[in-house]
Amino acid sequence: MAGNERLFGMSFASIYPLYVQKVERKGHTTAELDEVLTWLTGYDKPGLEKTIADGIDLESFFAGAPAMNPHADLITGVICGMRVEEIEDPLAQKIRWMDKLVDEVARGKRMSSILRTPAEAEA
Repeated sequence: MAGNERLFGMSFASIYPLYVQKVERKGHTTAELDEVLTWLTGYDKPGLEKTIADGIDLESFFAGAPAMNPHADLITGVICGMRVEEIEDPLAQKIRWMDKLVDEVARGKRMSSILRTPAEAEA
C-alpha cells in the first residue's frame, strides 16, 4: 500500500506537535497526551523527547517502543474512516491506535476509559 509507506516514513517529530495542538485546542494538556503515548508504547517522557530530537520515523518509533501495551488490542472504533480493530497491517494499526487515543484525549474522554484494561481486571 503506497499510502502506508508514506505514513510509515513520517517522523514522530512532525506528528507530535500536531497532536499537541489538537489536544490543547480542545482544552487538554500535553501531560495528558504524553500519558496516553506512554501507556501505548512504554516510552517515558525523556524517551519521547529523544525520539523527537532524533527525528525517527513512525516505523522506527514503534519498532523501538520499549513496551507496547498488551491491552492495546482493546482500542476499537473509527479513525480516518477505518475501524482500527480491522486494520491488517500491524504497523498501520499501531499508528491508528495512537491516533485514536489522541482523538479521545482531545474529545475529553475520561483517562480511565482511554487507558483500556481487560474487563476482568476492572472487577
